Amino acid sequence: MNEKLVPTLFEWMGGTPAIQRLFETFYARVPDDSILAPVFAKMSPEHVEHVAAFVAEVFGGPKTYSERHRGHANMIHRHVGRALTEEQRARWMRLLLQCADEIGVPSDPEFRSALVAYLEWGTRLAVMNSKPGADVSGEAPMPKWGWGEPRGPYVAS
Repeated sequence: MNEKLVPTLFEWMGGTPAIQRLFETFYARVPDDSILAPVFAKMSPEHVEHVAAFVAEVFGGPKTYSERHRGHANMIHRHVGRALTEEQRARWMRLLLQCADEIGVPSDPEFRSALVAYLEWGTRLAVMNSKPGADVSGEAPMPKWGWGEPRGPYVAS
């Protein structure tokens, strides 16, 4: 396939409506989940919209999150001091992917590989940044996720 014709992950997934639907479905189930409910008990009414806008931007969609909410640095700071656990992270992943299957998010291996890779990367950063004493003072450019391969191991700066 000609590289210029390769869609972004945002386009392949179905754009803003598909991403919004995924997170609406997911967060509608969170209150009934014994592991995740306490994490999101004080979730703002705008939370779903914010997360959907963030993921849309990361996947190549509109820069709405950066324009309205100061980008990745703001997302990082939303996790500071929350002391997220590996159990909560893993449950978040499982439930989100279950919702993706149920609502018909593309299931081709290439897309799912990219989706899962981003979610693993992002949730592990969230856990790291939520630990007491985590240093989140550095630069935090907005991630851009595509179809490619990682460029080496994560190294804390």
